[in-house]
Amino acid sequence: MKERTTELVQCFRHSVPYINAHRGKTFVIMLGGEAIKYGNFSGIINDIGLLHSLGIRLVVIYGSCPQINASLNEKNIKIIYHKYTRITDLVSLEQVKKAAGRLQLDITARLSMSLSNTPLQGANINVVSGNFIIAQPLGVDDGIDYCHSGRIRRIDKRAIDCQLKNGAIVLIGPVAVSVTGESFNLTSEEIATQVSIELKAEKMIGFCSKQGVINDEGKIISELLPDDIKYKINKLEKKGDYISSTVRFLRGAIKACKRGVNRSHLISYHKNGALLQELFSRDGIGTQMVMESAEKIRRASINDIGGILELIRPLEKKGILVRRSREQLEIEVDKFTIIERDNLTIACAALYPFLKEQIGEMACVAVHPDYRNSSRGDLLLKKIKIHAQEMNLKKIFVLTTKSIHWFQERGFILVDVDMLPESKKKMYNYQRRSKILMIDVFG
Repeated sequence: MKERTTELVQCFRHSVPYINAHRGKTFVIMLGGEAIKYGNFSGIINDIGLLHSLGIRLVVIYGSCPQINASLNEKNIKIIYHKYTRITDLVSLEQVKKAAGRLQLDITARLSMSLSNTPLQGANINVVSGNFIIAQPLGVDDGIDYCHSGRIRRIDKRAIDCQLKNGAIVLIGPVAVSVTGESFNLTSEEIATQVSIELKAEKMIGFCSKQGVINDEGKIISELLPDDIKYKINKLEKKGDYISSTVRFLRGAIKACKRGVNRSHLISYHKNGALLQELFSRDGIGTQMVMESAEKIRRASINDIGGILELIRPLEKKGILVRRSREQLEIEVDKFTIIERDNLTIACAALYPFLKEQIGEMACVAVHPDYRNSSRGDLLLKKIKIHAQEMNLKKIFVLTTKSIHWFQERGFILVDVDMLPESKKKMYNYQRRSKILMIDVFG
């Protein structure tokens, strides 16, 4: 029990920065019909309720593609697509309205649940739907009339914002009305994308069958920039994938990123709790799409002292690093390069130049335990080499007792004390007996 309690406490403590960061922000959540029909849907709804309780402003956009197809098949109505877009004639429109209306009621009912012994106990969530979207017809393309398949003409941003300010969850479905009083079938990804842009949402979140975007080795890609997203879309389309939930969301994510939505996230509707793990942990669980990387490598400033200390103190206690006082760090902070992720310092290294001998010392190399099996150490070494080149240094050396092989694998070779700069020779600790390794800066 004690171990479980500690784990719970640690989870809360690690989540606090994200709880504070997300409070009062607007998230647009896109629930495709595939996610709704899957068995984990009740878990997703409960997690949406939890987000609401944490003060996050939520707009939920739902789709109904598989539900519509099932209804059309049941009525023996032909399903017709043109350029991967559904053609919605009057007969099909009736089934679209029935499927979308049924889902609206189901989602509203689930979010309204507040019984004892349920995750939403006492939540009392107000769910609001309405004519927030004004539609217009897609029209005719290549002689093909899309009939009642439409696109967005206008979004009533003020009305949505008013409901969010009143503490409601805004629920928007795929059927929207036009100024002529007609109904049109829209895609959930277009609605989610345009609503995210109009509301200047902090995040747009979507669900797919995989854990996120998968690379050729079958591993999750944790972060994608716009050019990466385009490449991935082209690759999937070449395989014949034009309408999967992944491709549809990626198309919207490119537009959203370029129009000011800070981050778009794609996670699995199979994985219970994926929404919470993505939003309240440092690395998330799915794929996030951003205009610029969430991880930055830069020179340290005085404001980074606390983060550097948190990294190096455990290593100093183990005797891996030589202890440095806070005062010493404050004096030497300009020598440090750090890697920062979501305002957390996850790696650091310092370069101390000996200009007379044109040699530099790479010291105080530390990587957060959660990232030691990644390439952060290599990134630091690459950056330190660049700084050394800028100072016209020819060689870099390190003193280490534990990481000898790591440096050797990266081209460092063992050398004698005589190879050190004169001032460093005098300071060499013969009791500690650190190994000395050296590498050419331009090698």
